[in-house]
Amino acid sequence: MTGWEMLAVALAGLAAGSINAVVGSGTLVTFPVLLAVGLPPVTATITNSLGLVPGNLTGAVGYRRELRGQRRLLVRLFPASVLGALTGAFLLLHLPAAAFETIVPVLVGLAVVLVAVQPLLQRALARRRARDGVAEAEELHVGSLRLAGLVAGAYATGTYGGYFAASQGVLQMGIFGLLLRESLQRLNAIKNVLTLGVNAVAALTYVVVATDRVDWAAAGLVAGGSLVGGFVGSTFGRRLPAPVLRTAIVLLGLIAIAVLLTR
Repeated sequence: MTGWEMLAVALAGLAAGSINAVVGSGTLVTFPVLLAVGLPPVTATITNSLGLVPGNLTGAVGYRRELRGQRRLLVRLFPASVLGALTGAFLLLHLPAAAFETIVPVLVGLAVVLVAVQPLLQRALARRRARDGVAEAEELHVGSLRLAGLVAGAYATGTYGGYFAASQGVLQMGIFGLLLRESLQRLNAIKNVLTLGVNAVAALTYVVVATDRVDWAAAGLVAGGSLVGGFVGSTFGRRLPAPVLRTAIVLLGLIAIAVLLTR
């Protein structure tokens, strides 16, 4: 890489780390840049996953205040996300990308719709609970259909994240926002922790079984940029009002669909 290309990769990592901490979809910044500097698609995907882990870490730490009271839920969802990450990494290394990437825009589009209509859906569900006399605590007990849906969602988004990663956060916010009565910022905190687990496990898998497909120089540049970006994004992103954050998620989701359809 030339000096300008190295700068572009580092700046892309900075932008991706910030975006991932606030919304997700930072891969849509780094992945095209890695392709532009000459990395093959699979190498770019693996290198990108490695490089974004430090940004995921600083983003998750930055949202630690919003994680209060959510430890029990995270303990249940984290293993499903990790198992999904291993599944996605296996798919990336063993299956052709064409079939999986065909469904990606559909999944992202569904997530965007879920995020956009989340307030309406939650109000409708709240009215139904009140009408049926169902307490919130009873719906969230272990073994409930809602918990099963959350675990399934964590596994599905973990698989997606281990395979491709772009807009993993949008998918998580859409699914978890439908199933949990939490603010967007607290949902974002859950998303950041699960994304950290997914990317870290997928990256470790790649290092162990596909070391020859890692561009270590590019991974280091993305890592340095994303480390700073995660801190910046979590510092400013957690101050955003819910409507602004929701709008940002929807807009980035739409951009993601456009990018994926034109690749």
